[in-house]
Amino acid sequence: MEFYRDYSLEELLEIYNTPLLELIYRAATVHRQYHDPAEVQISTLISIKTGGCPEDCAYCPQAARYHTAVEKHDLLTVEEVKEAAIKAKNAGASRLCMGAAWRNVRNNDDFDQVLEMVRVVNELGMEVCCTLGMITEHQAKRLADAGLYAYNHNLDTSVEYYNKIISTRTYDDRLKTLNNVAKAGVHICSGGIIGMGESVEDRLKMLLHLTRLRPHPHSVPINALVPVEGTPLQDQPIVSTWEMVRMIATTRIVLPKSQVRLSAGRLFMSQEAQALCFMAGANSIFAGDKLLTTGNPSFEKDMEMFQSLGLKPQPPFKHGPKPEVKETYKVKIQEKVKWDRPKLNNVNQN
Repeated sequence: MEFYRDYSLEELLEIYNTPLLELIYRAATVHRQYHDPAEVQISTLISIKTGGCPEDCAYCPQAARYHTAVEKHDLLTVEEVKEAAIKAKNAGASRLCMGAAWRNVRNNDDFDQVLEMVRVVNELGMEVCCTLGMITEHQAKRLADAGLYAYNHNLDTSVEYYNKIISTRTYDDRLKTLNNVAKAGVHICSGGIIGMGESVEDRLKMLLHLTRLRPHPHSVPINALVPVEGTPLQDQPIVSTWEMVRMIATTRIVLPKSQVRLSAGRLFMSQEAQALCFMAGANSIFAGDKLLTTGNPSFEKDMEMFQSLGLKPQPPFKHGPKPEVKETYKVKIQEKVKWDRPKLNNVNQN
């Protein structure tokens, strides 16, 4: 099928460097072939376990080794998550994304509690997404049986630039997690962050990996780095509107069926800049005051923008049926899980 075309880096560079207005027009044309241009999928992202993460992702204020203003809190209760889901649904969100500051999922009581969260939110008629770090095939299957709709695990950047940003997990383990998610029949949500000091080629190499996944990711978040004081990337400049528009448009062209999410960094963007991103093929956002621990426009501001642009929220389960909850999500097996622990590089020593 045409949307599974194999691209080269040179082809992606040619697309990315197309004169801007022509690039937007081309991306908008592709967008209209596969999506309703008036609909935008709205997700709400909540942190169900904050801070204390053993990873050293250079952009993340939740890493235990960095001194940031993030306050650590333990895993939320199922009832707290249900209340947050109801609030988000009433505000217009069709998907609830739950993030935990874990390196990887462990087969313990905390994971059992997350499975109950998934089941409860699914029963509310919302799409449920989780981002919990690396997961095994069996863990992915349990999440699917609990009613999980999508699993987020971002590639972040290219293989070549990855070690300058993260030294505590490997790129291969990220790809392995995405493969486990696909095997479980759960939608893949995977994208990256721009503005970490990487080159345009690094951004496009990340996209190349996503185009080679089968199936393509259901959702592709394009995040602009939000520099946080206390992290190694605290002094990075804010990404320009033009870079975001070019990245959104290129993603739309090479991943035509995916939901392209205008993610972190919207707080720094005017409504006019966001409108350009929607024209270029973005059709998903995170709404709500916070994205895990960083700021984000409020629901009210987003609804005002939607009204101005003539946009409407996308209903849940438009691109796939509501997952059926199966009692097998409660079944545990003993498995020896070994994820790579690469040697520390100089990411945090400069």
